[in-house]
Amino acid sequence: MRNNKHFGSFTFKRMVAALAAVGVLGAGAAIAVQRNMTAPAVPQAAAAAPAVPANAAAGAPAPTPAPMIALPDFSVIASRNGPAVVNISTTGRVRTAMDDRDAFGDDPFAEFFRRFQGPQRGREIPSHGVGSGFIVSADGVILTNAHVVRDAREVTVKLTDRREFQAKVLGSDPKTDVAVLKIDAKNLPVVPLGRSTDLKVGEWVLAIGSPFGLESTVTAGVVSAKGRSLPDDSNVPFIQTDVAVNPGNSGGPLFNTRGEVVGINSQIYSQTGGYQGLSFAIPIDLANRIKDQIVATGKVVHARLGVTVQEVNQSFADSFNLESPEGALVANVEKGSPAEQAGLKPGDVIRKLNGQKIVASGDLPALVALATPGDKVTLEVWRQGKPVTLSGKLGNANERRSLAVMDDDEGTAKLRLGLALRPLDPLERRQAGLPSGLVIENAGGAAASAGVQPGDVLLSVNGRAVNSVEQVREMVGKSSKSVALLIQRGDERIFIPVRLG
Repeated sequence: MRNNKHFGSFTFKRMVAALAAVGVLGAGAAIAVQRNMTAPAVPQAAAAAPAVPANAAAGAPAPTPAPMIALPDFSVIASRNGPAVVNISTTGRVRTAMDDRDAFGDDPFAEFFRRFQGPQRGREIPSHGVGSGFIVSADGVILTNAHVVRDAREVTVKLTDRREFQAKVLGSDPKTDVAVLKIDAKNLPVVPLGRSTDLKVGEWVLAIGSPFGLESTVTAGVVSAKGRSLPDDSNVPFIQTDVAVNPGNSGGPLFNTRGEVVGINSQIYSQTGGYQGLSFAIPIDLANRIKDQIVATGKVVHARLGVTVQEVNQSFADSFNLESPEGALVANVEKGSPAEQAGLKPGDVIRKLNGQKIVASGDLPALVALATPGDKVTLEVWRQGKPVTLSGKLGNANERRSLAVMDDDEGTAKLRLGLALRPLDPLERRQAGLPSGLVIENAGGAAASAGVQPGDVLLSVNGRAVNSVEQVREMVGKSSKSVALLIQRGDERIFIPVRLG
């Protein structure tokens, strides 16, 4: 009985949607419908004396008909730019988790063997992925998402003419989810790049990609919002649309009505894994800047201000005598950071950066993400009921991200762990499904001898979860002989003992 109720509800919703669709089409397609229908028989009397509106009979002016709104011809954009949109397939290998029962069965000496042989690794199995991308230069440079090619050992690009190429990953930036590929080809079709800053909310946009591996799929919608900051603290000022985007669309282009790429389709909001009306694209202005850095140097540098901010709600606005609850409330200023050098203080409310208004706190890191290290910035700040203008220069985020855990001078013994660590990016946390952890960028010394590898994620030290290099340093300093590191490697979690001293 419960299933019948659900089915009835679903049928009713579909009926309402169908009726609504008929209503929309009825006004816009009336002329076309009349051209394809035989006119009904009309009595001669009625034909000889057509009905006259009352206001016309009284001499009143006829009402002006509402202007017809012409929809964009998406077929022109699809046919012109479709050949420059590619299908991307990746292959790699992931290691499955293996516990003691997998390795030793029900052997009563399993614990002994586990301690003697160390952590057991699961077997590697092939992994496959699909995504989209688009050609930005005739010699084979392609833009896509970083998560599309993450951990890929082989990347294959397929064109609309069915030709296939092995692609090289020139570089990727997990922080913005942008990757650049290169295929060995010439005279390829390319897409024109537009300006995402020129987009307007409500403007029509078009997506081309390979949802669920279905190549050259075209979907359309409107821009729902701009500069959207997602709850995962991402610094990307996403373009929100209602364009139908599904798994496989990732990395594909978002076009405006002039056929220019204005974004890279990157994420969807979904409770089912499929499209639910909310999709998010990386602005092409940001993606193009990342692409230029990767092509030129093979790496990406990001700007850094060095503050922790939070939302300004109505209570804060009342407390600080603000006219409206807008801006980024500075909760902490890092020592020695560009923010401290510019004169920012906890309790300041940043209202504008270089003239760009900051409404939500997420607008600030999004604007900083569009800048480059060394750029000069002007900050309009609200401090103690008065406006204050500050000037400073943005720093390099990469200089602070990689910190080494080296000798602990404060300990009684000289301890050397030999790891270079950095916090997980928001995108890396989301993709790995981890609430916290530190990426191991380099391993040496005792840690490398124990089997720790670059690319592993350090989750805990001696059973205590770690979120910062300082916590690792503290735990190492308290240990006299060895530490137990919980490592995430692919889909596997293993404890690795590291002997110190």
